[in-house]
Amino acid sequence: MKRIGKRSFTLLLLACMMIVSSACGSNGSPKVAETAAAADSGTAKDPVKVVWWHSMSGDLGKVADKLISDFNAAHPDIQVEGVFQGTYDESLNKLKASLGSDSGPAMIQVYEIGSRFMMDTKAIKPVQDFIDAEQYDISSLEPNIKNYYTFDDKLYSMPFNSSNPILYYNKDAFKAAGLDPENPPKTYEEVAAAAKKLTKDGITGASFAIYGWFMEQFFANQGAELLNNGNGRSSLSTASQVNSKAGVETLEWWKGMLNDKSLLNLGRKTDDTKIAFAAGQVAMTLDSTASLRGIVSASEGKFEVGTAFLPKPSNGGKGGVIIGGASLWLLGNKSEAEQKGAWEFMKYLAEPKTQAYWHVNTGYFPVTTKAYDEPIVKENLEKYPQFQTAVDQLHQTEPNLATQGAVMGVFPEARQITETAIEEVLNGQKSPQEALDKAAAEITSKIEIYNKTVK
Repeated sequence: MKRIGKRSFTLLLLACMMIVSSACGSNGSPKVAETAAAADSGTAKDPVKVVWWHSMSGDLGKVADKLISDFNAAHPDIQVEGVFQGTYDESLNKLKASLGSDSGPAMIQVYEIGSRFMMDTKAIKPVQDFIDAEQYDISSLEPNIKNYYTFDDKLYSMPFNSSNPILYYNKDAFKAAGLDPENPPKTYEEVAAAAKKLTKDGITGASFAIYGWFMEQFFANQGAELLNNGNGRSSLSTASQVNSKAGVETLEWWKGMLNDKSLLNLGRKTDDTKIAFAAGQVAMTLDSTASLRGIVSASEGKFEVGTAFLPKPSNGGKGGVIIGGASLWLLGNKSEAEQKGAWEFMKYLAEPKTQAYWHVNTGYFPVTTKAYDEPIVKENLEKYPQFQTAVDQLHQTEPNLATQGAVMGVFPEARQITETAIEEVLNGQKSPQEALDKAAAEITSKIEIYNKTVK
């Protein structure tokens, strides 16, 4: 056997030591150690997948997709998958079907009137838990938006897309009728008087869609509560108050304009009143702030659009508008990693820059006051000065139980019942008091059944 020289033996020994050292991974190169750790952890490096169910379609959906894409690019460890689930009603029904299984999302966008139901499912995790855990600052969230989604001093969901209704009017028609286009009507009485003067030359003074949301807003604007037990916030509501003075006076005013032919009834679809307004067929209408850009664009070259606060009776109490739109809810049956990933995405969506982009491209309110400091928001207000009305109306809203908004588990059904009552009045089938008494009884019955189910 050939003997190994001293130098060769030393080199061989050194090589063996390097092999052993690398295999143990203790003092080997970072690359080897990292590879070993990755092999041991399996999917440790896979990003956390967060499924978000939403109801943003068309142009709104494109903006939502852009926000998801930007977040994913900046957070390689979290990947959000946005899934359009149809209208708010359709999405909520799909969630109901998924409860009790793991087929649902990690987070879901739910319209404001679905809040009571979401809490009653016991399937959600309040965002307040995450806020408290990391002392996340929510002081810049719009107070009136934050208040809607706050129950017992706890924020249950993260505000996302918010709006409220305003009065849109044709400034050119106002001038032609001898009305001051810079001094729009503020009360029911002033709206009725203006509508009479505006009704001429093929133009009808006003047209309001038969929309339950408007009735809810008319109540809040008078400081009137739609439900008992503090609008369902002091404790579970047990009865509807839609047949109170606030509701009756509203329908008497509405029907009065129809009787003197200064108001056109176009049914339940706000799209129909928007089209009629943009075509110059009606001089005043009600619609969401989220429709402002579309309404201004559709009227461009025809007439100048003015905006005003939601009207109320001259003897109405202190109130304001309730936030419409939707918020983001966390589901409690997902892994801790998914919940944390969803929370990171919610925080991103609430950032001033994100909200500024969302606001400018959709027309929804920024949910944080800091967004108004962003250059693109300032530029947008210069381009669409009419939106200042919406901002002022929100900020001047009196905070109380009426403007915080009613909550009940059967809100979608209650809204439809209210719309039927409005139709019955406008069609001359019932008086305002009769129609609203019937509606209140039906809603109360549904509330009672729901409350028994929850208990």
